[in-house]
Amino acid sequence: MKAKGRCPICGRPPQPAQLPFCSRRCANEDLGRWLTGAYRIAGEERAPGDAPPVEPGIEDE
Repeated sequence: MKAKGRCPICGRPPQPAQLPFCSRRCANEDLGRWLTGAYRIAGEERAPGDAPPVEPGIEDE
């Protein structure tokens, strides 16, 4: 199996055992970015406990 692309952290070729990263260090760097909030998914902020919006036409089962 040939690895495609580049490590998203440093740009080196990825290693099969660490895909899509080149090393454990880069994989841990990426995890740290998620845990500290450096990566975010766009969306509306809600207060804790607010129910998510309900899509029209979807009923509770």
